[in-house]
Amino acid sequence: MTNIASIIATAGGIGFLRKGGGTAAAVAFCIVWYCFPMGYVYQALLLVVLLAVGVWSSTKMETVWEHDSNKIVIDEVAGMMITLAFLPPDLVYIIIGCVLFRFFDIVKPLGIGRAELLPRGMGVMADDVLAGIYAQLILRAIVAAKLF
Repeated sequence: MTNIASIIATAGGIGFLRKGGGTAAAVAFCIVWYCFPMGYVYQALLLVVLLAVGVWSSTKMETVWEHDSNKIVIDEVAGMMITLAFLPPDLVYIIIGCVLFRFFDIVKPLGIGRAELLPRGMGVMADDVLAGIYAQLILRAIVAAKLF
């Protein structure tokens, strides 16, 4: 089970990059999201599954690595999905969403940093979930205002 958890936690091995694994995972998700658009029901189902396996694999791999190891990037994938979910799969919005998500994930304003203090896999995932929610709200406002 550790092998499966490792594959999930590292988003298929992206987390093993020495630098920029989180950004690489977010960008990889954006490419997949753009190439394979899906309906809202499938988005909701995928998000629930992604969050569940993200918490499970993060918790499992913390026993091998350390809490919120740089190798664990499934949280970036989940946060990126939250950012883009239920919005038009337009390339401009995907790029803006990726920039917004990475900003919130790196800077960690508005309580995002405190979310990491939750125990085990919940803490690993929670900060990226919040970053995704904040990015989604801003991106939704951009889409509604038709700024791009």
